[in-house]
Amino acid sequence: MLHPPEVTIRVWDLPTRLFHWLLAVTIAGSLVSANIGGNAMVWHIRLGCVVLALIAFRLLWGFVGGRWSRFASFVYAPATVQRYLRGQQRPGEHLDVGHNPLGSFSVFALLALLAVQVATGLVADDEIATTGPLNRFVSGALAGRATGWHANWGQWILLALVALHVGAILYYRFVRQTNLVRPMISGDKPLPAGTPSSNDNLATRGLALLLAAACAALAIWVYRQGG
Repeated sequence: MLHPPEVTIRVWDLPTRLFHWLLAVTIAGSLVSANIGGNAMVWHIRLGCVVLALIAFRLLWGFVGGRWSRFASFVYAPATVQRYLRGQQRPGEHLDVGHNPLGSFSVFALLALLAVQVATGLVADDEIATTGPLNRFVSGALAGRATGWHANWGQWILLALVALHVGAILYYRFVRQTNLVRPMISGDKPLPAGTPSSNDNLATRGLALLLAAACAALAIWVYRQGG
């Protein structure tokens, strides 16, 4: 059976790539600052607000971004996931172009957990010197429960998801001989001719800039509530 020739296809648009790497750096900084404590907690809160802006942007970009960044491209029916696991991909499904059915679970789980971590962090109170910028809007009991989750279960689950994500990258790189990092840097993947590409032009980047500015304004407003 002849396979169609491979060509370079733009899969990840620039806004998605910038989101990915900024989120990775911000999560790392948040975890480090939380474990240092003390004066570093000021940066922990600031970085948390950056994560808020990034998550808000990604949620919006999931509806208007490039083809393979849209949620519609990686929300799979259970039957599709089962066929993918059995290696029964149908022609034209393109399940391995963007986020495959297994990778999509990781994406949604990470976005959901980060949303919860940000929300609980914004109202948290460590009863020492640090309170989230929205703490004054909730009761002490709710703040206590949020703090407990944020500093314990939430943090450990986040670490587990990050480890799983890194492990999956290493598995694909050394077992399946597929480099998942390079496309997230360049945006391109070698794929069969005819594979749909993502729009990544000045218009889409301009839209992303406007959305990012709105999300940043939201995060700044939230941060200033603690002043």
